[in-house]
Amino acid sequence: MIKIKNKFKLKLSLIMFISIFLFVSINPVFADSMAGSQIITLGKDLSKTQRDQILQQFEAAQDVPIVEVTNQEEHQYLGDTLPAKVIGSKAISSSMITFGESGSGLTIDSNNITWVTNEMYISALTTAGISDAEIKVTAPFPVSGTAALTGIIKAFEQATGKEINEDVKKVANEEMVRTAQLADQIGDKEKAVEFMKRIKEELAKQSAKLSDAELRALIEQVAQDLNIQLTGDELNSLISLLRKLQNANIDWDLVSQRLDQIKTGFQNFVQNNPEAKSFFRELLNFIKNLIDKILSWLG
Repeated sequence: MIKIKNKFKLKLSLIMFISIFLFVSINPVFADSMAGSQIITLGKDLSKTQRDQILQQFEAAQDVPIVEVTNQEEHQYLGDTLPAKVIGSKAISSSMITFGESGSGLTIDSNNITWVTNEMYISALTTAGISDAEIKVTAPFPVSGTAALTGIIKAFEQATGKEINEDVKKVANEEMVRTAQLADQIGDKEKAVEFMKRIKEELAKQSAKLSDAELRALIEQVAQDLNIQLTGDELNSLISLLRKLQNANIDWDLVSQRLDQIKTGFQNFVQNNPEAKSFFRELLNFIKNLIDKILSWLG
């Protein structure tokens, strides 16, 4: 009798495993109620001609809600990281967010943005807990792009009704700026993005906060792996950033899930090897067949 009960429990466990595995791996994710809805952010200091130009560029419907972003708000989130003269005195950067289905991830399309890359935006937005949207970032003339993040976060809060912690907003902005500064220092934007990605991958794995000495060792190891030379000041500023990342109320599960969306030339095996795309489907079939065989043995 005990042996029969054990067999039944094993069968039930295997069936549950199959069900969960197949659901996670194959079934499409149901669309969120906001999927397809849009919201636009406009810099408050745009002229009427510039506003009209940007709205025409977005090709959005007339009833799409518009959020204005002020220069004061830009200084609020960038002021601890960038000098006031760099931030400037006018809010110009604008964006349009189209919400996607749950699990669809983030895509960024930018125009007239000269300093911040699309991947830097994706990384910083993921830190802020924002995902599942197509975002267009633009300006009527070339700008650095640092202020756009403030508007995007503000728009997400207004559209979803969910507030993002102030410390998280600030550290997401600082992450974006530090990554861009590192890119300037090493002369390689992709490598700078990859550096920050690997750092965050390691932070996401930690069950406890790392000490400053451990953060330093982590930074130095990743820098060595990517052949990046850091000055003492750069190392200290990065330690400070990582300490803030650890202390902020960040959803590290989301960060861990979404980091793979950040593509750089340093690791992109599947994209560069199309034949690998079928691997996971074959693995799934193999596991299913194996479990079926085990169940048949149990009779």
